[in-house]
Amino acid sequence: PDPKMTLSLALVALISAFGSSFQYGYNVSVINSPAPYMQDFYNRTYLGRSGVPMSSSFQTLLWSLTVSMFPLGGLFGSLMVWPLVNNCGRKGTLLINNLFSIAAAILMGTSELAKTFEVIILSRVIMGIFAGLASNVVPMFLGEMSPKNLRGAIGVVPQLFITIGILSAQILGLSRILGNAEGWPVLLGLTGIPSLIQLLTLPFFPESPRYLLIQKGNEEQARRALQRLRGWEDVDDEIQEMYQEDRSEKEEGQFSVLSLCTFRGLRWQLISIIVMMMGQQLSGVNGVFYYADRIFESAGVDSGSIQYVTVSIGAINVVMTLLAVFIVESLGRRILLLAGFVLCSASCALLTLALNLQNTVSWMSYLSIACVIVYIIGHAIGPSPIPAVMITEMFLQSSRPAAFMVGGSVHWLSNFTVGLVFLYMEAGLGPYSFLIFCAICLATLTYIFIVVPETKNKTFMEINRIMAKRNKVEIQEIKQELQDSYPTGKQEETKALSSSEM
Repeated sequence: PDPKMTLSLALVALISAFGSSFQYGYNVSVINSPAPYMQDFYNRTYLGRSGVPMSSSFQTLLWSLTVSMFPLGGLFGSLMVWPLVNNCGRKGTLLINNLFSIAAAILMGTSELAKTFEVIILSRVIMGIFAGLASNVVPMFLGEMSPKNLRGAIGVVPQLFITIGILSAQILGLSRILGNAEGWPVLLGLTGIPSLIQLLTLPFFPESPRYLLIQKGNEEQARRALQRLRGWEDVDDEIQEMYQEDRSEKEEGQFSVLSLCTFRGLRWQLISIIVMMMGQQLSGVNGVFYYADRIFESAGVDSGSIQYVTVSIGAINVVMTLLAVFIVESLGRRILLLAGFVLCSASCALLTLALNLQNTVSWMSYLSIACVIVYIIGHAIGPSPIPAVMITEMFLQSSRPAAFMVGGSVHWLSNFTVGLVFLYMEAGLGPYSFLIFCAICLATLTYIFIVVPETKNKTFMEINRIMAKRNKVEIQEIKQELQDSYPTGKQEETKALSSSEM
C-alpha cells in the first residue's frame, strides 16, 4: 500500500518549515513596511554621533546595504550546506542554524536601545546565512523523509511557509500594528520566536532515515526513524531501496561541488537545477512585488490603503502555494512549472503594454493590477515551489548536498543581482524592464519543456535512470569514469556489483 501521511511526518514537516522556512519569508519582506522609520533612525543615530545630518547618498547606500546584505548572507549560508549536512546531519544542521537566527533577532530587537545601525546591517547578514541554510536544508530534510507518493506535496510545504512568512511580515508591518516608529525593533526581533519553538521541539523527532543509513551506516536507527515516520512496522522495502541507492553510489564516494560540476553522469541534472533556480529568481518576482505598490498607486488606489492591497497579494500567494501542495502529486511537477512560466511570461508582456498605455487608456491601470495578480498566481504554483523539490529528486544521496549547494548559491546570487540591478534597470527602461523578465520566463519555459522529465511518484533510482539516458551514459560507463578518477581503494567495491543496479 502507498504510505499515508502520518502525524509524525506531518509534525516534522510543520515544525521544520515553521522554524526555518517561515523566517526566510518573514525576513524577505519585513523591512519593506518600516523602511521610512528605520531610515529615520539611521539619520538620528548618525546626527547624534557626528553632529551633522547624513548625506542622502550615504543614506541610500546604507539602506541598499540593509536590503541586499540579506541575499548576500544567503549565498554564504548556501556555501555552508555541504559541510554541515554531511557532518551534523540534516536535523542537526537545522538546530545549529537556529542559533544564528536567535542571535540576529536579539541584535535587531535591541539595536534602537543600543543606538547603532551597524548592528542591523550585520544582523541582516546573519539572518541571510540562516535563510541560505534553511532554504536548502529544509527541502532536503523533508524530501529524504517523505515516501515517494507524498514527496512533492511535502516538498512544497517549505515554500508554503515562506509565503506565510511574507504575509505575516506584511500584516505585522501594517502601520497600526508594528510598522511605526515605536514598533519596528519588535517587528525585526520577532523572528527569533519560531527558532526558539523549533529548538525546543525538533529534537524529539527523527533524523532523516536516508542520512542515518547511507551516511552513518546505522540501519537500526534508520529503521526506527522510518517506523515512526510511516506509522507501521514493516519498512523493509524502503530500507532495501536505500541500500540499492547506497550501492549504486558506493563507487561514487561523496561528491564535492567540484566533482559534481565536472562529472558527466550528472551533467543534465546540474544544468537543469541551475536553469530552474535562475529562472525562478530572474523571472522578476522580486521586481513585481517591488513594483506592486506603485502599480496600485498609479491605478488610483489611495496611499493609505496600498499596504492592505500588498497584504492581499501576499494572501493570494499563500493560497496558490497551498493549492500547489494538493495538485503537485496529481498533475505532476512538469505541468506546474510549464503552466507557471506561461502565466508569468504572458503577464509580464501584458504588463509592459498596460503600463505604457496607462496614461492614454483609462482602464489599462486595471489590466496592470490583473497582470500582477496573474503573475503572482503563476509564480506561486510552479516556479517558486517546484525547483527545490526537483533538486531533491534529481540527485541521489551522495550528490544531493553538493547539488543543493550549487542550486542554493545560484538562487541567492540571482536574488542579489535582481535586487541590485532592478533599481537601475527600472530607472533606465521603465516599464520595458518587464520585457526582459518575459524573455527570461520564455527561455526557462523552453528549456524545461525540452529537458526536464516528470518525476512524480518515482523512486530516486528510477529518476536517476531517466536522467542517465538523457546524459547518454550507461550506468556502467559512469562506474568506469569514477574508477579512473578515484583509482585507489574503489576497485574492490566495484567488483562486487549487484545486479539490482543494471
